[in-house]
This record gives sequence, C-alpha cells and structure tokens, in this order.
Amino acid sequence: MEYLDLHRTYEDYFWTSYMGDHSVDKKKDEALARRDAFRGSREYLYEAKRLLRSRDTKTRARLRVWIEFFKRYQTPPKALEIKAKIDQLESAILKKKAGRKEGYIDPYSKKFVSASALKMGAMTRTHDDEEIRQACFYAREKLATDSLNEYCEMVALRNQYARMLGYRDFYDFKVQSEDGMTKKELFGLFDTIYKKTKYSFADIRALEKTKPRLRKPWNFAYMMAGDFTKEEDPYFQFEDALLRWGRSFAALSIDFKGGVLTLDLLDRKGKWNNGFCHWPILVHYEKGKRIPGSSNFTCNVVARQVGSGVEGYRTLFHEGGHAAHLLTSEQKDVCLNHEYSPMSTPWAEMQSMFLEEIFASIEWRMRYANDREGKPYPFELFERKARALHPLKPRRLNGIMSVSSFERAVYELKRPTPEKVKAIATRVNKKFSDMSEDSLSLLNTPHIYSWESSGSYHGYGLAELALSQWRAFFYKKYGYIVDNPQVGKEMARVWKLGAQNTFAEFVKLATGKRISPDAFLKEVTMSAEQTIKKAKEKNHRMEKVKPYRKEVDLNATIHLVHGWQEIANNTKSFKDMAMTYKAWILKQTRVK
Repeated sequence: MEYLDLHRTYEDYFWTSYMGDHSVDKKKDEALARRDAFRGSREYLYEAKRLLRSRDTKTRARLRVWIEFFKRYQTPPKALEIKAKIDQLESAILKKKAGRKEGYIDPYSKKFVSASALKMGAMTRTHDDEEIRQACFYAREKLATDSLNEYCEMVALRNQYARMLGYRDFYDFKVQSEDGMTKKELFGLFDTIYKKTKYSFADIRALEKTKPRLRKPWNFAYMMAGDFTKEEDPYFQFEDALLRWGRSFAALSIDFKGGVLTLDLLDRKGKWNNGFCHWPILVHYEKGKRIPGSSNFTCNVVARQVGSGVEGYRTLFHEGGHAAHLLTSEQKDVCLNHEYSPMSTPWAEMQSMFLEEIFASIEWRMRYANDREGKPYPFELFERKARALHPLKPRRLNGIMSVSSFERAVYELKRPTPEKVKAIATRVNKKFSDMSEDSLSLLNTPHIYSWESSGSYHGYGLAELALSQWRAFFYKKYGYIVDNPQVGKEMARVWKLGAQNTFAEFVKLATGKRISPDAFLKEVTMSAEQTIKKAKEKNHRMEKVKPYRKEVDLNATIHLVHGWQEIANNTKSFKDMAMTYKAWILKQTRVK
C-alpha cells in the first residue's frame, strides 16, 4: 500500500500542475522524489529476496515481480541527486511554456494576435490565407527555442544519469531498460521502413510541379489535405463526440471495470498542450478483493476551430483506449498496473492506437459520423481523399521516426549546445519531411521534455507495426472490427495481464505471430485503387452488423471537467452526461 499512496500523491500533483496550477510544482517534485526513492530502495529489494526463501509458490511468484521491479530501479545515490536536478528542470520548462506569450504577427495589420501554439498549428494546416499560415508557422518556430538552453542542460544531466547506470547515453538507457532492444536493433527496423517507403518523396516532388510551393512547410498540410479537413469538419462536430465514443466502446464490449474517469478536453491558457492519460489510483487488491482504479485524460480541443473536433475524437479513442487498458488489469501487484516500467511503451501505445484506428476507419465514419442534418459521412469523400492523399500513405511513420532519430542524435552528442541541437533538428526534419524550408518543429514536440516520454517516442512506431498486425489478424478471423464485441473481449483478455509480459511476448500472444513490419508495409504501399476496393468490401461486410442501440454503460464513473469546474457526470446516465456536456460546449461557442 505504500507504493500505491506514493504513486497517487505524485499523480494528483502532476494533474494539478499540468492542468495549469504551478503553485504545486515544488510539492510535485518532492512527491516524485519520494516515489523514486521507493522504487530504488535497496532495503526493500533485500527484504523481498529474504522473504523469497520462506514463502509458498504463489507468494514467491509475486515476490519475484517486486524483486524485478526494484532491480529495474536501483540507482546510485549520486544518480538520484542528478535525477532531482532533472525533475526541477522539467518543472521549470513546464512552467515557462505554460506562462509564455503565444501568438503571431498579423501580416496585414502588423499587430500581435494572441493564439495558442495548438491553435496556430491548426491554422497552419487549415487557414485559407498563405500569409496567415506562414505567420503562424514562424511564430511556432520562435516558440521552439524558448527552452533550448534548459533542454541542453537537461540532456547533459540525463546522459550523466544513464552513464552512472552503465549505459552509453540516455536513449540507450531508455530503449534497453523499457523495450529490451538495442539502438542498433530499433533503428535497423526503422531504416528498413524508411528505405522501402522513401520513394514517396519523389512522388511529392512530382506533384509540386502542378501545385507550386507545395513543399513549403506552411503550405504542405493545407494544400494536401486542407480542403478535406474543412469538408470533413461538419461530420466531426465535437459536441457529438462523447455519445459516439461511448456507443463505439460499448459496442466493442469495452468495460472499465468500475473505474473512475476524469476528462478535461478543451484548450485553455496554461494547460499542457498535448493529450495524455494517467492513473492516480491504480487497480489493487485489499483482503483479496479487487479495488478499481481511476484515470485522468486530457486533450486540447479548440472549440469551433476547423479540424480541432476530429482531434478531440481521436483523443477520446486514443486516451480512452489507454484508460481501458490499465483499468481492466487484474494483476494483484500494483507495479504491474501502471504505465511506468515494467509496462512496455509500445505495448501500451498499441492499445490506444488500435482504438484510434477504429475511429479513423471508413467503416466507423460511415456508421457514426453524421452532420447536424443527419447526413452520413459520404463514401465519395473518402474515395476522393484516398486518391488525393495516396502519396502520403507510405510516410505514415516518418513523423515518429523523425522524433526518435532527433533524440538519438541529441543524446549521442558529447556536449549538447543550442547550436548543435538546432542543427540536428533541421537536418532530421529535412530527411523525414523533405520540405523546401528548414524547420525547428521537432523542438515543439512535448514528449522530449518529459522524463517518462523522452527517448520513448519510438514506442509509437513499434506500436504502429503491431497494431497493423493485430488489425490483419482480426479482419482475417472475424471479417470486421467496428462494433464487434468479440474484438473487445479479445483485447480484454490481454489487458487483464497488465505488464506481466514483454512487448514481444504480448504481440505473439495477441496476434499469434512475432512482431514484423510486413502487415504495415503491405498496408501503406497498397495502391489507391486497392485501398478503395478494400474499403468497399469492409463497408459491405458492415451492412450485416446491426448498429448498437442499447443504453451506453461502460461500467465507469465519469466526470467531465474544465479545469477545476465539473461540467457533467454520468450519475443519471451516460446519455444525460453527454447531452449536458453538449449543451455546455454549444454555450461556450454560442452555437444555437
């Protein structure tokens, strides 16, 4: 119970801080230090080893779990001192980013326009005026360097920490300790994918001949998909997201096992600018009885911003998938029921990304995505989009590989400096994006500033490979995935194992095969016509699947909040909560 309490205390402060109240930062860092001290306790490790000799078989098995856990976190006292400095730097960077002035210079009035980094990112992708898009791009470029000195200092300290533990650098420490791989193995896999898909760069350059200035970084997303983003927007109004998400999860028979969910979904100043999911109360057992856990997850929907609604849907499926994963665990030892090691990052991300892919599927969109007049998402729109965006499909992993390659190169620096880091950022971005202008956008990736997520971004890439494999498995076995309760039940069977297995073991357990890039490469190198044909076959199969019409019950207590204000809950019913939240969103945006 001691670890459970230490974990919850830190997570409560973490949520408060990341939601914008930095008055608790000192307490957060102190709570983190106490939690880390427990993990790295030599006394507890020795005591667990001593007890191992005098216990029954079941107890010995559980003691071995804790022995491995404590061994994983053994840290020399001097390294703990360095970790404390790193934690303080992280808090300082978080506070600086939360309090900074964000916005762009209007190219016509020359006046400063206040806008969050997320809003400017959306405007770069969707605004019709190139001058405005360019202004937002350069404003974000400036924001990319606001914590560069602190970042360099933090990289040096993280490397120092890793070397004290016997690793070459911090990235080496992360990939070996979390994923059981070497950097050579990981990037050998990524290099194979890059080589087999880089032909798409030539396709984009050829397309630029008919779309001048396409490869300008403030034009690329807009010219490739901006019209589609606007055309799709009516089908993904965020006020309807909650009920559609709930119905989808219920149709999959996803069960949160009595857990408590707290969702904070709208953007506001000072709030952390990236979605995440954490679990303050871990699933645990008291006197043999399973006690449900709790989960907090968040995103930054900009109300009424074109394209922002669909990002909110993605978060509900992605972070909701994370929440379901660990709230479903049935492991008696709490160290197997959280997102931290020994939980594998790619295995955790595989769950959330798999459910996000359900939302992205044409089957889901044609069944669930209606506009305000009730008209369903048109297949004709999907077909046009599939043809127009086909050159982008092979590049699906490039963003993930670029962040991973950037961090690898930064941590391999003998002495990180702002100039060296910026040079790496522009070089790596150029390699994986092939834009005609340099960009420091990699420095705007929130993950690189956090201990838990830094050096772990490759997990999304490994998860992408595994989820492609899992999707292929389910389609072959059942013929469909959306609204298939058997899919949810199969997922729950591996979710209940918590962090009991390694990523490789879990993938084999779930799909019957070892992890391979084959399914992914088959999917992303498919022709546009093949993609459309497959989509038609999937939709035809869904005609035989009855829509979910029952009341939504996810077996969870759910709170919808905005900062410290509770907007709605499911005390009466999920539908009542969804309608209350919808009315609140419409009131915020003054849409009648």
